Amino acid sequence: MRYRVFLLFLLGLLPIRLLWAAPAQQAFSDWQVTCNNQNFCVARNTGEHHGLVMTLSRSAGAHTDAVLRIDLDGFTPPTGEADIAPRLLLDGQPLTLTGERWKITPWHLMTDDAKTITEFIQQVQEGKAITLKKGHQVISLAGLKAALLFIDAQQKRKGSETAWIEKGDEPPLSVPPAPALKGVAVVNPTPTPLSREERNDLLDYGNWRMNGIRCSLDPLRREVRVFALTDDKALMLISCEAGAYNTIDLAWIVSRKKPLASHAVRLRLPFNNGAESNDMELMNAVFDEKTRELITLAKGRGLTDCGITTRWRFDGQRFRLVRYAEEPSCDGWHGPDAWPTLWITR
Repeated sequence: MRYRVFLLFLLGLLPIRLLWAAPAQQAFSDWQVTCNNQNFCVARNTGEHHGLVMTLSRSAGAHTDAVLRIDLDGFTPPTGEADIAPRLLLDGQPLTLTGERWKITPWHLMTDDAKTITEFIQQVQEGKAITLKKGHQVISLAGLKAALLFIDAQQKRKGSETAWIEKGDEPPLSVPPAPALKGVAVVNPTPTPLSREERNDLLDYGNWRMNGIRCSLDPLRREVRVFALTDDKALMLISCEAGAYNTIDLAWIVSRKKPLASHAVRLRLPFNNGAESNDMELMNAVFDEKTRELITLAKGRGLTDCGITTRWRFDGQRFRLVRYAEEPSCDGWHGPDAWPTLWITR
């Protein structure tokens, strides 16, 4: 997957209460930055790190809400590895962890102390790589400084005391706060379960619809799934296309009582993700009956270490986006639950 930059700006005449941050995701050499619609940003090294990853995350606003982590794991937990803290090297020389606010376990280091993080960044930002003594793991530092500059710019910290790279004399309160978080209410969280008669009618209707649509998936592999959406509406999913590790589904909102009527579900992003259209396909779709959310998962490869996952909530008329996460780097680091988010709601 190619890296993308997401930039959206609302007209300056809109009232401040309606403003929201533009999601952004960009690569800088061996570093990747993702900022969501609340200007929460996370940066990490990518590529051939062999399981050693440094992550820096920071919230928007004047407060110093930041976290720095160095982890040795990913999809493959370390075995037979000695503690990493005393083995860290910066360009071949021992890397001393300054400050006292570190939480250290054998394969993880973490600090949320602003002073400690700033000192560590100053210590390593001009270096080439952090490695492990007697190990092949590597944190490339190529692009780190540019990534942190991008975060400073995205959160409008440049020239302030809180900036990571280009500090200035502007006070912390000069940094804009995080935009207000939008909400999507849950409509009818406990709908009446489908009766046997309703389910059978909906499945028959789904099979009829399935025979009338053009899908490349073998008819024997097509599946109709139905779920209670509200007391008078149901969600129907039909598998239609399939690749090596992805299945494209089609969806309809169907009335629960005869005569059955339906309209197609359209998933439309509230921001431009770099594609020709803001409409999204239902990839590997499932409906979570506990959270009442429609979930999609587009896998970048079979390992499921990269791709796009989304969550949508029905507002009584249509499905609205409540979470969008994307991991463009297929480097075996983490699964969908930990992919960086570009869009969140209450």
